[in-house]
Amino acid sequence: MFRSPPLSPVPGPGQISGMRISPSPSRAESFRFAFRGLRALMAAEPNARLHLLATVAALALGAMLRLTPLEWCAVVAAIAMVWTAEALNTAVETICDLVHPEQHPLVARAKDVAAAGVLCAAIGAAVIGGLVFGARLLR
Repeated sequence: MFRSPPLSPVPGPGQISGMRISPSPSRAESFRFAFRGLRALMAAEPNARLHLLATVAALALGAMLRLTPLEWCAVVAAIAMVWTAEALNTAVETICDLVHPEQHPLVARAKDVAAAGVLCAAIGAAVIGGLVFGARLLR
């Protein structure tokens, strides 16, 4: 009769495979890290600066057109979707470059797929912007 090998002991708190990990950061530290990441995103990614310009334009246009609360929800969700996709894309690209600095087909595929996520988010945001702003601008 086949028996599976015994399970290794479950790592205790703060341990993974025998290695100690640092304790979770405080809330203040978590926010500090997040804002540091946002600064890094803005500094390193030219597309993020384009997203910033589009964000400011959408918010200004929304204020000028006095969007309804529901319209604001759609616009803010679209903005958040694009920023999230751009941040995740940058994280994927960064970790790929760290793990495999040379060109490799799988690294290229991972980067392309992450970039496709940004493209999908941007297209979705453009459609939302067209639906929300288009009708008001054409009046």
